[in-house]
Amino acid sequence: MPTLHCLSFDLSLDTDGVHTFDAQAAAAVGADAVLAQIRAEVQQVLAWAAAHFPDGPGPLDEGCSWCHDVQDQRDGPDGAWHTVSLSLSGTPAFGEAFAQAFAGALASSTD
Repeated sequence: MPTLHCLSFDLSLDTDGVHTFDAQAAAAVGADAVLAQIRAEVQQVLAWAAAHFPDGPGPLDEGCSWCHDVQDQRDGPDGAWHTVSLSLSGTPAFGEAFAQAFAGALASSTD
């Protein structure tokens, strides 16, 4: 089971059964080791998804099992923070497998 230290995911479900996992982590500008760890965890999650669901990433409405969006930007007052956001959406099978594999990184509530 993969272990994540920086990313924590919130889960949401839509009426079509699509599971969406959203995580965001930030590091102060200059905290290069922390930012590198955050980016490595994003890559770890994407590598897991690609290995277990090789029909993604791609549009769910075209038959892919998962898709993702990564944002990596500076923000805050005077650009003092570097924030990395990861959003993954997938089929119920993807969502169940993801929730099992990354159970330690899931927030305790769902909507």
